[in-house]
Amino acid sequence: MPGGTIARVRVVVVDHDGGDRTLAALRSILATEWPAADLDVVLVDNASLAPVTATVRTEMPSVRIVESPVNLGFGGGCNLGMGDLAAIDAVALVNDDATVEPGWLAPLAAALDADAALGAACPKILLASTYREVALRSEAQPSGRGERRALGVRVSGARVGDTDVSRDLRAARGTWGPELQPDGVAAQWTDGDATFLVPVLEGTANPVELRLDAPAGRAVTLRAGGTESVVVVGPEPAWVALPEGGPTLRVVHSTGVTVDDAGFGADRGWLQPDDGRFDTPDEVFAWCGGAVLLRSRYLAEVGRFDESFFLYYEDLDLAWRGRAHGWRYAYVPTSGVHPVHAASAG
Repeated sequence: MPGGTIARVRVVVVDHDGGDRTLAALRSILATEWPAADLDVVLVDNASLAPVTATVRTEMPSVRIVESPVNLGFGGGCNLGMGDLAAIDAVALVNDDATVEPGWLAPLAAALDADAALGAACPKILLASTYREVALRSEAQPSGRGERRALGVRVSGARVGDTDVSRDLRAARGTWGPELQPDGVAAQWTDGDATFLVPVLEGTANPVELRLDAPAGRAVTLRAGGTESVVVVGPEPAWVALPEGGPTLRVVHSTGVTVDDAGFGADRGWLQPDDGRFDTPDEVFAWCGGAVLLRSRYLAEVGRFDESFFLYYEDLDLAWRGRAHGWRYAYVPTSGVHPVHAASAG
C-alpha cells in the first residue's frame, strides 16, 4: 500500500435531535488545532424534529450542512456526510454527543502517516462526566416466583442535590443489567456486591443520593473511599445519602474495540479508570465509530457503512471487512474525545 500525507480532513457529525450537545460538538471541532483551509466540517441533519441547522448557519457558517428528509441511521448518515472523497485524505467521524480536545486530530493523522497499512486511528474516548466510585453490599436471594437470580438491592436513580444524574450513573460490576420498570424507570438489581460510578457535579457540595429498594428490612453497606455507612431499605424506593469522600476519577468509554469468541464487539477499557493503563499506543482489532479517523484509501478499497445495520455494529462490520483486506487499526492515547454516553440513542 503506498504511503501518503494526511492533510485535507473531512469531519462528519450526524445529528438526530442532539440539540445543544450537537452545537457543543461542532464548536469543539471548529476549535481543532488544524489549518482551517484543510478542515472540512460537515453536519448531517438526520431528519431531526428540532434541527439545529438554523443556529449552525448563523453561528458557524463554515460548517457545511447536508439535510436528509428521512432518518438514515448512523451508518447511512455518515455515508451521506462523507460524500465525494477525491480531494480528501481522511474522514473523521465524531458523535454529536461528544466534544474533542483541541489537539485531538494531529496525533491520529500522524499515526496514519507513520504506517501506510493503517486504515484507521482511534482516540482515547473518556466519558464526559467525572465519577466517584461507590460500593453496595447486601444480602442477595432469589425473590421466588420463578426468579433464580440472587437479587440484592435495586438501584433506580441518582441525584446530586436537586439535580437528577440517573442517566449518567454507571454500574461498573455486580449487577444483573438494566431493566425497564413499569413506571418507565431503568433500574438495576445488584447481585449483593456491586460497584457503581456516580457522576460528580463540579463546584457543588450537595449530597449525593441513590434511590434504593429491596425486600423489607434489608441492610445495605455503602462504601465510598474509606468511609462506610449502613442503611436499611424496604420495598418502597427511597433516597439514601452516600458516604462523603473518596477520589474522583475519569472513566474510559473506548480505546478501540475487541471481539469475543462469540463474535460480539465490546469497547476496550469500558468503565475502567483513566489511571495510566491505557496511555500506551496499541494495535486494536477494530475502531469505535463514536470517534475515529478513517483513511480515504481504506474507504475506497473496503467500502462504506452497510446501512442495513441502521444503528450499532455498522462500525465493527466495516472494521472487520477492512481486516479481511489486510488493513490494520491503531489506538492513539494522546488524542482525546469526551462523549456523553448513549445521549443520542437514549
